[in-house]
Amino acid sequence: MSVSEEKINEVGKKAQENANLIWNAANSLFGAFKPHEYGLVILPMCVIKRFHDCLLPTHQAVLEANKKFASAGPLKAGFLKKASGYQFYNTSEYTFDKLKADPENIEENFDDFLHGFSDNVIEILTRMNFFAAVDRMKEAKVLYQIIVDFSTENLDMSEKHFSAVDMGYIFENLVQRFSESYDEEAGAHFTSRDIIYLMCDLLVVNSDALNDDDGLHCTVYDMTMGTSQMLTCMEERLKQIDKNADVKTFGQEINPFTMGIAAADTLIHGGDPDNMKFGDTLSDDQFSGYQFDFCISNPPFGIDWKREAVVVEKEHKLGEQGRFAPGLPGKSDGQMLFLLNGLAKLKDNGRMAIIQNGSSLYTGDAGSGQSDIRKYVIENDWLDAIVQLPNDSFYNTPITTYVWILDKQKSIRNPGKIQLIDASKCCVERKKSIGNKKYDISDECRNLILRAYTEYSTEDYEQTLGDGTVIYCKSKILDSINLGYSKVTVESPLLDDEGQYVMKKGKKVADVSKRDTENIPLSVDIDDYIRDEVLPYNPDAWVDKSKTKVGYEIPFIRTFYEYKKPEPVDDIVQRVTDLEKDISKSLNTLFHKED
Repeated sequence: MSVSEEKINEVGKKAQENANLIWNAANSLFGAFKPHEYGLVILPMCVIKRFHDCLLPTHQAVLEANKKFASAGPLKAGFLKKASGYQFYNTSEYTFDKLKADPENIEENFDDFLHGFSDNVIEILTRMNFFAAVDRMKEAKVLYQIIVDFSTENLDMSEKHFSAVDMGYIFENLVQRFSESYDEEAGAHFTSRDIIYLMCDLLVVNSDALNDDDGLHCTVYDMTMGTSQMLTCMEERLKQIDKNADVKTFGQEINPFTMGIAAADTLIHGGDPDNMKFGDTLSDDQFSGYQFDFCISNPPFGIDWKREAVVVEKEHKLGEQGRFAPGLPGKSDGQMLFLLNGLAKLKDNGRMAIIQNGSSLYTGDAGSGQSDIRKYVIENDWLDAIVQLPNDSFYNTPITTYVWILDKQKSIRNPGKIQLIDASKCCVERKKSIGNKKYDISDECRNLILRAYTEYSTEDYEQTLGDGTVIYCKSKILDSINLGYSKVTVESPLLDDEGQYVMKKGKKVADVSKRDTENIPLSVDIDDYIRDEVLPYNPDAWVDKSKTKVGYEIPFIRTFYEYKKPEPVDDIVQRVTDLEKDISKSLNTLFHKED
């Protein structure tokens, strides 16, 4: 096991223990809240405790600054932030210990504590609808016990004990529990860390944004950020490359609880919470006009976009002035709309890693929205590579998923080429599954995939691990033109009762009942194809060129299909004969019969 994997396992175990400790507070909510409502209290309280523990060392300094600069007006906030050491503060005299020491006045004191927070924290708690939850706790007389539960000696959530990534594990564990009790899909809120690390490494490998002479300066965007762990991991990865890197993260999220967690995490590790926006990315774009160096995202797939349809369709009609000019996918699945949104947000040298399911590869005939989106991406030469991930590597789905790597400057490096990587067997089995997640992409697996990606050649890669496990992935380099085809309409003449051609304005009338279509590769001349493949069997046929449409699909499975020669018939017969003998012998033994 590598050092980084040991670190992940260590942090994961620690996060599990602390998540258990935190979730135990749910016992105090029994009766006052229904089980599926526990998260309405637990998640915001976790955020508050994180803020509290981070601020505790500078608490007295903030109180003194609050008195000293009482008459400073709007400027006071700056002095308080400086005193706290963070982009937030709390001017209340109360701490969790002081709250716990005065049970009789807990309601008034806790109100004072909450309203002592800076406006940016109050906004987060409001978004999470926490003040309504507080009123319910007061009414049910459970507020004091919750404060006691979160004041336990072992629950220090300061940065001294937990980094932003560590807290990500805790938040994700809690969100998963909340989702399970709420009958939601936990995977809608976060992506497992091993997949995020792979996406980060795929992004930075060939990035021109890392080549600044004055150090690394870049922006990272996640359009469906959940608890913001993709952004956190990407920032972590970039600072491993350059410890002085200036990385600014931006994200949008529609779920108020995960949005609150993301904003809180950003505040604590010194980011700008104004870069974390709330709203539906498709119908309420909070980053119109922005462009970023990197986009990393795992948007929802298999989810319809009917509620966003009015806004999306209106923006589609704007053409190149909007995000969705190339086409609109079917209403049943909006994942390719997120792909277009990400592309619209990339700088001219920007790169994107985005997770998609298999339908984005092939769903939709020529002329459909899905095919037109693929056409737009491929003909602009922005599709760099697609990596098939192992099945059962996500918490909430066992289906096949893919990481698409898109690069606005890809044509400079590998013009007219696309790399497909089958990494479906490049994984290690977990000792204990988490939901649907049975496999991890270990360091060795990730490095093997990155080797295939950087070498950019048609080749098989294999490695035997220390425990004897064999991991492998396969790379294929395709010409982009071979992914496209012309869908042509082939017409046959209409004949009258006497077998003569029916004519109209000097032209043969087509027999609609005999109309056919042919999908002809773009690399093949249409006229040559019709001459060789159609006219020998239908000499009177012709192509209605007005109906010709160009489509694209990415035949991932077919590309990696390997023909296996069938077992010889004689071998099959012998195997069946041997099996019959074994069965007969077993039956004779069972019934004590002699041969």
